[in-house]
Amino acid sequence: MSRLLIAALALSLAGMAGAADREAGRKKAAEVCAACHGPDGNKPSDPTQPVLAGQHQDYLVRALTDYKIGRRNNPIMKGFAGPLSKKEIEDLAAWFASQKSALHDQRE
Repeated sequence: MSRLLIAALALSLAGMAGAADREAGRKKAAEVCAACHGPDGNKPSDPTQPVLAGQHQDYLVRALTDYKIGRRNNPIMKGFAGPLSKKEIEDLAAWFASQKSALHDQRE
């Protein structure tokens, strides 16, 4: 029983060590994303650009990763996502996912 408890504690601590940092995501979004998507992801500068606020975090991680590795083909996004580290992608996704979206109601 104690081994199971120790294993569960170790897994939870390992998960916390890799947890996304919303504040770091906010700062990176201000540097990289805000010009096109708005500071909180709610105000795209062009109607063809998506609202990022309130989007599912795992979807944002996947989309940015796909732009980075070329699975999604958009030269502008490839240029922005290409230099991002895995941690920066996770932080950005956490930031945008935590923002209220102007597009739909969100559950609290």
